[in-house]
Order: sequence, then C-alpha cells, then structure tokens
Amino acid sequence: MVVKVNENYLLLKSNYLFAEVANRLEKYENEHPDKDVIAMGIGDVTKPLPKAVIKAFKDAVDEMGQADTFRGYGPEHGYEFLREAIVKGDFEPLGVDLDIDEIFVSDGAKCDTGNIQELFANSNTIAVTDPVYTVYVDTNVMAGRTGPMKDDGMYEGLVYLPCTAENDFEPELPSEPVDIIYLCYPNNPTGSTLTRDQLAKFVDYARENEALILFDAAYERFITEDNIPHSIYEIDGAKEVAIEFRSFSKTAGFTGARCAYCVVPKALKVKDSEGNEHSLNALWDRRQTTKFNGVSYPVQRAAEAIYTEEGQKEIQENIDYYLKNAKLIRESLTDLGLTVSGGINSPYIWVKTPNNMPSWEFFDLLLNEANIVGTPGSGFGPSGEGYFRLTAFNTYENTKEAMERISKLSF
Repeated sequence: MVVKVNENYLLLKSNYLFAEVANRLEKYENEHPDKDVIAMGIGDVTKPLPKAVIKAFKDAVDEMGQADTFRGYGPEHGYEFLREAIVKGDFEPLGVDLDIDEIFVSDGAKCDTGNIQELFANSNTIAVTDPVYTVYVDTNVMAGRTGPMKDDGMYEGLVYLPCTAENDFEPELPSEPVDIIYLCYPNNPTGSTLTRDQLAKFVDYARENEALILFDAAYERFITEDNIPHSIYEIDGAKEVAIEFRSFSKTAGFTGARCAYCVVPKALKVKDSEGNEHSLNALWDRRQTTKFNGVSYPVQRAAEAIYTEEGQKEIQENIDYYLKNAKLIRESLTDLGLTVSGGINSPYIWVKTPNNMPSWEFFDLLLNEANIVGTPGSGFGPSGEGYFRLTAFNTYENTKEAMERISKLSF
C-alpha cells in the first residue's frame, strides 16, 4: 500500500499569504536584530482585553476550579447565555429577529468561512470578489472545486468579481451563473463598504438565481457612516439566501482568546441532486456536533461580558482608538500624494503603490528602508497587484512613527 496525497493541496501555488509575510519578517529580523520593525501587516490587535471581559474570564476560571460549578463538555453550538446575548446585543438593535438556535459559536470566523464549504457539493460554482480574503479561495482549492492557477493568477473554475478603483471597489453581479458568492463587508483587504441598495442587489440576485451568499461581517463594528448595513439580514429576504459570519477578534480583542459565531437561518434551504430541499441549519449543526467540541466555558463567559454596559463602552473605546489610527494613516499617506481608500468604516487602509511598483517590491522597500511590515496586495488576488494593505491595529505611537518613516522615503 502507498499512501496518496490529496492532490488538491498541490494546486496551492504558495504559502498562505500571512505565513509568507511572517517568514520574510522573521528572516529580516534575524539578519537585522538591531532594527525596530513596526508591524502593520497581519490584522492582530494591540489593545488588551476590556476589564469587564477579564473579570468575567477570571470568574469563570474560578468556577472551573470548584466541584459544584465545574463544567465539562459544553454544547457544540455554544452556551445559551452567550447566544441569547448575541441575539439581543447584535441583532435586536438592528430590527433583525433571530432564534438562538440560528447562532453557532465557534473559535474564529476564519475557521467558519473555511469549514462551511464542506456542506456543499464540489459541482457548485464559486464566486469571489477580487481582491479577496485568501481563506475563501484556498479552502475551495483544497476541497477540489478549482483547477490549477492560470498565468493570470486566477484559479480555473472560480468566478472572479473584480473590485478596482475603476468601479469604486464595488463588485459587479456575476455575468455567468454561480451558486455561492463570498462577500466581506466592510471589506478585507480594501476597506470598502456596500450601501443597503448595493447589498440588496446581491440578495435579489441570490433569490432570483437560487444562489447562496456567504457574508463575512467580521468588521461591522467599525462602520461609522449611515446607510451601511451592519448585517446582511437588514436586507429583506436575506435570511432565505445568506449565512453571516462574525468575530470577536477585532471588535473585542479576542485574537488570542478565540471566539466568534456564524448565523445560519432556519429559512435557508439547499437542494440535493434530486431537487429535494434540506435545512442548512440542520446540516451545519450536524457538522459541528461531529467535528467540533465547542469553545471553552471561560471564553464564552468572557464573550458574554462584551454585551454588558461596561463591556460595550470599553470595546467602543478600543474601536475608536483603532479608527483614530486609521484616520492618521489615511490622511498621512494622502498628504504624501498616494492614492488611498478604506480607513473610514474599516481598520484597513488600501494604498496604491507609487509609480506602479509591484506590491512585493513595495513590501521590500518598506521593510528594508523604513522597517515597516504591511501586506502586498497581490497576495489577495490578481486585482490586488499594485496595491498594499496597512492595518490600524498597532499602537497610536507606533502608527505615528510609521507615518513619519514613510514620509522620509523617496518613491
């Protein structure tokens, strides 16, 4: 017997984008240990967990140390106390009515957006915006829904919806039939948003064409402008065609604590090869109970504390802090004559590289000449070439220092 590899993995052309960034940074720091590098690449937060969250975390750990309050395995789709807090805190204020059985708590939106595709046949045609969060593409490659990557950087079998300066980073509806559409708004990496009317076009398309929208709303808390929906379920009919993913990582600093959730409405149905309808809510529940043991009790109690009056106040202060950083980056780079988008409803700033410089070349320039790490736009897809993503998650002091370093560069 000879063990065979899953050859779909061999179609992946490079390291996972952020692993490649980390590898290059590690190499540089090993060769230049005296350099003070400012990280503005991977979207990791720097503000500590809110005090209300820490208190709830500690209290729950203490519970785990007492025989009468100790808890073992919890429900795979989350404790009711957290799911109730999510419904009341995140959706009721939007006028969105959800049942707690439509909420599934997990350890990250990255995991959920990658794992959800297991529910769908490989014959489905997938559409992604371009540029795009790489997990959407890579996990479908791994699953065998694509062919190899072509010379233009696109995988055979995927439908790409370009988001460029020419269309104000708003994707057009698919021009060919598709079954599943990945949308992320506020967008990672471009920082752009969709208005209600713009998002409603995709919901209408999905309803008319029996398609499904996988809507990543991990950055919705950073929305500052009116007429930008915080949830796709604010759009009429979306419960029939959309799954929504959310995360506590950026909104409440849980990148290390790990907690997120997705919403799978009971109204959402998919068909088998014979045309019979099946509940996606039931299928996802079956998948999670089989493959996932749930998020730990102390972490879920910590997440619940986000929805207290004190917790809400503290996380808003953190979000305002990061938005202040984003404003500083956006205005500083604009003053230097660079073309910039994002940073208003998002912690990401999407910068057009000067003089049409390739994005990895700009990465090397910033790292070597200014000791700043960002993320090359080409890593997010072909339409990302010639762009660069910076994050607002570092400290204000480091962000200010980074802008001063960039101002001294010659482009």
